[in-house]
Amino acid sequence: MAPVSICVGDILTLKKAHPCGSFRFSVLRVGSDVRIKCLACEHALEIEREKLEKRIKSVSKE
Repeated sequence: MAPVSICVGDILTLKKAHPCGSFRFSVLRVGSDVRIKCLACEHALEIEREKLEKRIKSVSKE
């Protein structure tokens, strides 16, 4: 599987919802770990890039 191109400011739609019910996250930082923020409740979390790439449904460049 080819690596997904993720940039700061992108909006990610994930396959699994956040506990608040939202599927959409904003990218805050990119590296071996990616920091994302839920767009509904604004909770920020850091996740390993490999795990995140498996959970991405779509990427919106914004």
